[in-house]
Amino acid sequence: MSTPHIRTSRRTLLAFIGATVVAAPLLSTQLAGAAPVPAAASGLDDPAKKEIAMKLVSSAENSSLDWKAQYRYIEDIGDGRGYTAGIIGFCSGTGDMLDLVELYTEREPGNVLAKYLPALREVDGSDSHDGLDPGFPADWERAAQDSAFQQAQNDERDRVYFDPAVRQGRSDGVGTLGQFTYYDAIVMHGDGSDPTSFRSIRQRALGQAKPPSQGGDEVSWLNAFLDARVWAMKQEEAHSDTSRVDTAQRVFLQKGNLDLDPPLDWKVYGDSYHIG
Repeated sequence: MSTPHIRTSRRTLLAFIGATVVAAPLLSTQLAGAAPVPAAASGLDDPAKKEIAMKLVSSAENSSLDWKAQYRYIEDIGDGRGYTAGIIGFCSGTGDMLDLVELYTEREPGNVLAKYLPALREVDGSDSHDGLDPGFPADWERAAQDSAFQQAQNDERDRVYFDPAVRQGRSDGVGTLGQFTYYDAIVMHGDGSDPTSFRSIRQRALGQAKPPSQGGDEVSWLNAFLDARVWAMKQEEAHSDTSRVDTAQRVFLQKGNLDLDPPLDWKVYGDSYHIG
């Protein structure tokens, strides 16, 4: 069993923010009480760009541009994180699936997944299915038909992955593409403290270049970040295919498409995709 990446959870968010402010502020400088960072001219949180981001991630995570079809997705992909499920790959072994089901149950008590909360707490931090099999996958698919569960997935995606990526991107002075590279990295690696987490990837890139907020060139900085991301991906067999960087994000960067404007053409795992 590989060691799971522990992603930021609802239970540890306050402790994480406190440690971040004291030790090494890596999300938004706003967390450290600094003056607000001016918004980039174009941001990933623009609704049209956010839709593109979701399609890009879905092409890599699910080999499909239909990201909304992934609310019901669930499988164990053998990466040491237990079940991976939903629109962003919530994992039973990394805490974010537990947080999601807790949120759903706060909003919809007695839902079909509520009975698995004790098991999800037990398997957190492992790849175990104890208490989840055999019914959990089928019940996840049933829950995915509920708009309240879909909204809970959207909200947890934004809280844990999307919003922090956009904040950090704006703090670093990068535009839409840069914010997306951060988002995709947090989705895959989480934002824990291990050597291949998002913050460690960013720290590794800082050894090679400076972000625009520190006087660096945006293209040079993003190349350094993607180099560090590729290194991190190669540390795990389950993530060793780096095409989501090499033939997708790097392609957009080489074309100078820092605003992630369509049309977009890219490949992941050899499959071609297009957004017009």
